[in-house]
Amino acid sequence: MILLIVGTRRMKVVPGRFQSVVEMGLDFVRVNIAEDILGRKDGKRFLPILTTIFFMVLFMNITGVIPGLNIAGTSVIAVPMLLAIVAYVTFIYAGIKKSPGGFFKNALLPSGVPWPLYIIIVPLEFLSTFIIRPVTLTLRLLMNMVVGHLMLVLFFSATQFFVFGLSGGWIALGAGSLAFGLAFTLFEIFVAFLQAYVFAILTAVYIQLAVAEEH
Repeated sequence: MILLIVGTRRMKVVPGRFQSVVEMGLDFVRVNIAEDILGRKDGKRFLPILTTIFFMVLFMNITGVIPGLNIAGTSVIAVPMLLAIVAYVTFIYAGIKKSPGGFFKNALLPSGVPWPLYIIIVPLEFLSTFIIRPVTLTLRLLMNMVVGHLMLVLFFSATQFFVFGLSGGWIALGAGSLAFGLAFTLFEIFVAFLQAYVFAILTAVYIQLAVAEEH
């Protein structure tokens, strides 16, 4: 919040470096997520929530590689679960707002299916649309960040063990595990951006399915 407020507090026609970076981030969400998936009208309408989700996930992910913190906020299940609930509520709100009387009917009763098959289709659609989506949103983000945290712990713990616990010729292995740890840190920064993008774009896709004429 501080970075975004400071970056947009005194906007200039010719932006400085910091303002340019903030504008690039905001434009990335607007163009590549909101408008690309939802179109200009709905993209503008849902841009605030998509921007909030993207930057919250990004910064909560980045904490995993900050010395002294060393654990991503999104590797604590409450955070991705909260974000998934927000995405889920937004999806249902968008669908009811678009089609108050037909959202749940269209979601659970796809057209063109013989009536007897609805006995099977309705429970499956309910599970897929209203149960599995928020669960998969939560677990996808959580597991990616937990695994990354565990890998960093493994590499740097091995370095400490080889260098300070065994010493001697084991220092070479410690140097190798340190190199892998540093390389994986860079990879985790990439994963932090990737998971923020994936979470935001899946939210946009779900909203698009809700506001589409047929879904």
